[in-house]
Amino acid sequence: MKTKNLPIGVFDSGVGGLTVLDALLKALPRERFVYFGDTARVPYGNKSPAVVLQYSREIARYLLHASPSIDDLETGRRIKMLIVACNTASALAAPRLQKELPIPIIGVVEAGAAQAARLAPRGTIAVIATKSTIASSIYSEYLKRLAPKAKILTQACPLFVPLVEEGWVDHPVTEQVARIYLENILKQKPDVLILGCTHYPILQAAIARAIPAKTKVVDSSGAVARQVQEKLRKLKIAQSIRPLTPRAGFYVTDDPEGFRRAAKIFLRRALPGPVKLVRL
Repeated sequence: MKTKNLPIGVFDSGVGGLTVLDALLKALPRERFVYFGDTARVPYGNKSPAVVLQYSREIARYLLHASPSIDDLETGRRIKMLIVACNTASALAAPRLQKELPIPIIGVVEAGAAQAARLAPRGTIAVIATKSTIASSIYSEYLKRLAPKAKILTQACPLFVPLVEEGWVDHPVTEQVARIYLENILKQKPDVLILGCTHYPILQAAIARAIPAKTKVVDSSGAVARQVQEKLRKLKIAQSIRPLTPRAGFYVTDDPEGFRRAAKIFLRRALPGPVKLVRL
């Protein structure tokens, strides 16, 4: 099969990466996708870097060759590009995967930081994310390289993920929590606010109501979609014909029915393709 006809792989530790997939489906109507949610081993944020790399390698190899074994790396490819939609895996594994695998790799952290750096190279950039992502300093490290003259602010927002998973997207409590979390960083008038967790785009309306209109919001999901568009065009591997439905297939390592239910929160619709349980 020609490379451009292959689907694009997307993986996350669970369901949060579906916000990235949703952005990709909207931005790239001719492309097909394969999504892998490692629901048996979620979350990745409390795992060691070595374990996160191991899990990421297994998933990447499975998507590429239908096997987590390194021995199968020379067999036929099943995807033409890999999107690391998990912030933890993006930070700890994406650079290594790019060196090891023969396809382009795009991480959600790098994409979000790159867009923010373009918007405010000398301004103030705020990052909100989970405790583990903020503690890793990964966004700060990327931003310091990409925009060395920018001022970087960070804020952990640990309640956002459970609020999303509870379905409290438009609840008054969610808007109040957003205002409390953002109070301190808003005093420093950020030019850009990065949503540094794949759950956070679901709360974008509540977050937007808590910040000044002039503060630009960088949704890492949208940033990934734009970077994928550019990469497909540059490498000349973009699909030119609209695919037949379904446009996406899904693999999970545990509880397919639970994944389907949770997916409705992130996609606001039923999954656009079948879900298959796999064991790595």
